[in-house]
Parts: sequence; C-alpha cells; structure tokens
Amino acid sequence: MEELNRRVRSDLQKIQYATKDWSFPRQKGDEKVLDVAIIGAGQGGIATCFGLMRRGISNVCMFDMAPQGGEGPWITFARMLTLRTPKYVTGPDLGIPSLTPQSWYEARYGKEAWEKLHKIPRQDWQAYLDWVRDILALPVQNEHHLRDMDWQDGLVRLTFACKDDVRKYVWARKVVLATGIQGGGKWHIPAFISSVVSPDRYAHTSDPMDFDQLRGKRIGVLGAGASAFDNAATALEAGALSVDLCLRRKTIPSVNPYRWMENAGFLSYFSELPDVIRWRFMHRIYDLNQPPPQDTFWRCRKHQNFSFHTACPWLAVREEGGEVVVTTPDKEMRFDFLIIGTGFLMDLTLRPEMKAFASRVVLWRDHFIPPEGQESPVLGSYPYLGKSFQFLPKDENDPLAPMMSAIHNFTFSATPSMGLSGSSVSAMRFGVEKLTFAIGRDLFVEDGERHLQSLLEYNEDELVSLDPPE
Repeated sequence: MEELNRRVRSDLQKIQYATKDWSFPRQKGDEKVLDVAIIGAGQGGIATCFGLMRRGISNVCMFDMAPQGGEGPWITFARMLTLRTPKYVTGPDLGIPSLTPQSWYEARYGKEAWEKLHKIPRQDWQAYLDWVRDILALPVQNEHHLRDMDWQDGLVRLTFACKDDVRKYVWARKVVLATGIQGGGKWHIPAFISSVVSPDRYAHTSDPMDFDQLRGKRIGVLGAGASAFDNAATALEAGALSVDLCLRRKTIPSVNPYRWMENAGFLSYFSELPDVIRWRFMHRIYDLNQPPPQDTFWRCRKHQNFSFHTACPWLAVREEGGEVVVTTPDKEMRFDFLIIGTGFLMDLTLRPEMKAFASRVVLWRDHFIPPEGQESPVLGSYPYLGKSFQFLPKDENDPLAPMMSAIHNFTFSATPSMGLSGSSVSAMRFGVEKLTFAIGRDLFVEDGERHLQSLLEYNEDELVSLDPPE
C-alpha cells in the first residue's frame, strides 16, 4: 500500500498542469464562502470533490451526516456480499490507473487475488473509498446533517445540525447534492402495512435490523429487487425458520438494462437527447426493472426453507393472535416479521433540506406529455433538470430561481434527465466530468470581469535578460 500511495502521488504530480486554484475568494461578513458545498461524502461526493480539484476548484468541502467511515450504504444498510457491478467498473479514480479499485485491491491482497476475484466485497469497497478520500486529502466534515437551504445575497446558506444538535451555517456559491438513492424522496413502506402493523414487526430493507432477532421466525418479504433478495438471504443466514418472498410480477425480472447502459455513448450523451427519446429510454428501463444478480439469487435458493411466489401481491395485512396475516389473491400467509423491499418514493417535498423550494421545482410531469401508451406516474414524479444537473423553476420569475440554478442534483433522481450518474458506479466518471465542467464554467463566467482585470494587471516578466548566459 505504501508503494501504491507513492505511485498515486507521482501520477498526480505528472498531471498537475492547470490544476492550481483560479477562483477568487469570497467572504460573507466574517465567514468564508465556499465555491462548492457537496452534500454527501460517499462515492458520488468523493468523485465530485476530486473532479472539481482536477479543474482547479479547491475551495470545496464535503458534508456528511454519518461518522467517518460510515458514509454511504456499504457498511450500514447494504446487505449484499459484493457489489452488483462487475469488478472492472471504475468510478472515483476518474481514469487515473493508480487510483482504480484494481490497483488498490492488488496492493492490499495481491495480483493473484484480483484475478480470482468475482466481484468486490462491499466492505472492501468502503475501505477503498476511505483510501481514495485519504490519499487525495479530500476535505470532509462528518456528522453534519443538512437541515435547510435558503438564498441570501446571491449565495446559498446551508443550515446543518451537528453534534448535540448544534446549528452551523455555511455559505456557498454552488451546492452539489450527492445523497444517493434516497436524496430525491424517502424510502417507501405502503400505508396498508405501516398503518396497521406494529413497528416492531416490520422493517424496510434500508432500516437497521438485528437479524439475530429473526432466528427461528417466519419472515415475509415483499419485493423482488436485489435488496429484497439481499435481506432475505441475510435472514436465512441468521437462522430464520422460513422466508417467503412475494412479488407482483408473473416472473422475476431477468434482463438487466444496466449492462446495456454501460457504453460510453449512453453514459456520455444520453442527456443531450430530445425529451421524447429520453422518456422512451427510461420507460423501457423502468419497465424491465433490475433483477437480483445471479449470485444473490442462488444465495437465497440454496436454503431449503426459502420460497418465492410470483403473481403474489399483498392485498391487505393485519395482526392476529401474535401473527402478521397477509392476504394475497390466492390465500392468506402468516408471518412473525415482515421485510419490505418496495424501494423509495420520489417526492422532493419529503426532503427537509429542500423545504424552501421543493414544491416550486419543475418535474417531468410538469414539462412533458408522454406518448400515448407510455404514461408513467413514477417517471413523471422525477425532477426535470437542466443540462448542468441543476433544478429548474416552474415559474421563471420565481425569486428562488437563481438558488435552484445553484443547486446541482447528483442523486438517483437525476436519472430520467441525465441518465446514470452520481449514485451509480457504472456512470460516475462520465457524470462527474459533465457536472464539474458545468460548475467550473458557471463560476468562471460569473467572475469573467474579475478574470479580465487579473489579466490586465498581469505584469510578470518572462524575458528577464537580453544577454545570453555565459
């Protein structure tokens, strides 16, 4: 690892041209103003921070609500054994070979271990991200929970809750939201479950769970995504008496559209397509859905006490005699505990940090009428973003329109507008290139007169002698 660290520093030194700071410092009273505040210090935040620094924008800071080392899902609620993406996919390295996951893995475990590796274990992925942050000396402030954003004097004022609920205010010219899947709404549990079942008898796949408490119990799982299977497998491995996984579809999805999307054309240029083509792309992708990886499926199927039930939606749920009774089209099923894998609800108004402007942001349903037969309330609920990942106002004369333009949405909710980006390892490098170029352009253009004045005042002699050296 020490040898790899030296190689990283050497590589960065070789490509340091035009990476020095160029933006002008700003103050708000006695407070320093950040050029960019990045919310989230997981993989998307790290890659964005590094990408900005590569463009000479170092007056940035990441803020994460988790303690150091706990950013992102990998050692919190992620319950897969490995990443779902192939091991050769790169991301936060931004194309620098010594910073790739392969270089890190080989330095830590050896080249032979990499050759034998199928997919990267999630704990190793977290350790890799921690290493990238540390070797690049990326600035991050942990245990900072963003509570509010407002617009004052052409700047975004961010309000954070820190330890002991201490309030902290940060000023920034630009904000990047790199808060992952849940950054556009919240994890979803259907009301017909949450309104009638005791909270100690169910959990969402994203919730903290003590799986040891499920030993010897009958578990019902709703959903057929990868996280539903991950949680089902974890319950089985913890000694659950039985696990029944139920899904509405007649078959488990088998085609993974993400593998098709992993080409430079789509990853780079999807956002440039007309609205109708982007909508048709996303309608197909969301219709296919993403299946559980083959190894995740077999992780469940190897247990004889695991069953899955297709065409088996849950119609109603009730508690009765110490059991949870689930009504399906064919029968009633009885469980001791429910695991809910119904994904997330896309609704910006559910995000407390966006309360000042969420209801005023343009959504796809506000901007676009889909072709007949391709309607989708789900896609319609996503924000319709500008070409720089920025929010757009419903009313161009909205006094908060400049604030929306200064906030760049690098979460999963950017997908219909921008394609795969901040919350996907597969597209991270391409999304970061586009995002950081746009941010740098905005900052430079805004200060264009000051940069011109800097040139006019430039007076450093390069020709210092008329006589040749002896």
